[in-house]
Amino acid sequence: MVKTVRCIVWILSLVLTAAHGQTDLGFTGHFKYRFTGVAVPDNSIFHDEAGDTAIDHGADTRLNFVWRAGDWNARADYQLIWLKGNIFGIARGVPEERLFIANRVPTDERRLFDLTDVVTDGDDYALLQRLDRLWLGFTGDKTTVRFGRQAISWGNGLIYTPMDFFNPFDPAAVDKEYKPGDDMFYGQYALDSGDDVQGVLVFRRDLMTDTVEADKSSLAFKYHGFKQRSEFDLLAARHFDDTVLAVGGNRELADAVWRGDIVATKTDSDTVFQLVTSVTRSWTSLGKNVSGVVEYFYNGFGQSDGNYSPEALAMNPDLVERVARGELFTLARHYVAASATIELNPLLLVTPNMFINLSDGSALLQAVLQRDLRQDLVLLGSLNIPVGPDGTEFGGIPSDEPGKFLSTGPGIFLQLAAYF
Repeated sequence: MVKTVRCIVWILSLVLTAAHGQTDLGFTGHFKYRFTGVAVPDNSIFHDEAGDTAIDHGADTRLNFVWRAGDWNARADYQLIWLKGNIFGIARGVPEERLFIANRVPTDERRLFDLTDVVTDGDDYALLQRLDRLWLGFTGDKTTVRFGRQAISWGNGLIYTPMDFFNPFDPAAVDKEYKPGDDMFYGQYALDSGDDVQGVLVFRRDLMTDTVEADKSSLAFKYHGFKQRSEFDLLAARHFDDTVLAVGGNRELADAVWRGDIVATKTDSDTVFQLVTSVTRSWTSLGKNVSGVVEYFYNGFGQSDGNYSPEALAMNPDLVERVARGELFTLARHYVAASATIELNPLLLVTPNMFINLSDGSALLQAVLQRDLRQDLVLLGSLNIPVGPDGTEFGGIPSDEPGKFLSTGPGIFLQLAAYF
């Protein structure tokens, strides 16, 4: 963690040097413990070691520091992470591009700064500390600039997010409080009309040379505008070695809101399109507040024939690369998802979700519960039920072992979070 300490000292010194008045320091944080238990089918590659049930645990302590000194500001978020369990341990032998059902150990091997330190690492556990945010920024009347580790979210997809290719969330993730950060230069300029222009330069290293390379990095610009009762986004990017153009927006539609994005990616071999479109609406039913969304996603990188065998996926390197980089979480072409959040009372939310692979008929059914036990103490849980035969995406894709699948059965997720 020597590099981490040096980076903290560097940012603090810059902020204090730039200060022309009183320096403000803010501090927040949380502690989260999570439990995951899943049934394991007999023909799963996890069954030999995990048995009929796989149990995983995790804990995350996060300390968030924010400094402000005039127009200058900075942030540093420290994490101490502990992971242990059956699936976590066994999944270490599964290639990243085929790993959809287990947590990955955070790593900075591609990032500009190495801000992750593995304290101890065993066969089925890991303890590590890292900085997930570390940036220095300047905020003027119309201009915002930041340099360092930070996170951005672009696009109009609510469940599937093809325009958001910087560390997007898994559509089925239950806890989406913090996106992982990347090392980047970020700038935003606000126009008098209310529109704005944003730009990012994300620095990444080549795993072979350990040097920052242009074909491993990203340069992107996005224009966000308003027109009457609608908003729109225009994006142009050079992402890794691909050219990306996108257009999207949202508009009021009667009592609902329509959203959508179209993304075109020019790879070495082809131009691939992705599309996401959704309708959201809020209403009252039986005296309860309800908000719902139905979303369709077309993934041009996906398999067109429903074959997810190792040999078939190897013939689709564009898909494999994006899955391995954590940019895509889907293997097929056509998906539909539906979600509804029901406020049973101000302290209790229930959210049933459904994710359907229209290409092979498999699905993931999910029921999420969020309960505020008291101030700053939140219980988050979910019941997850995959539906589909062997060989389908949610039923379990084929593994490298004949007759074995990367599959799990019904499972539960529980997380207790204390904030301070």
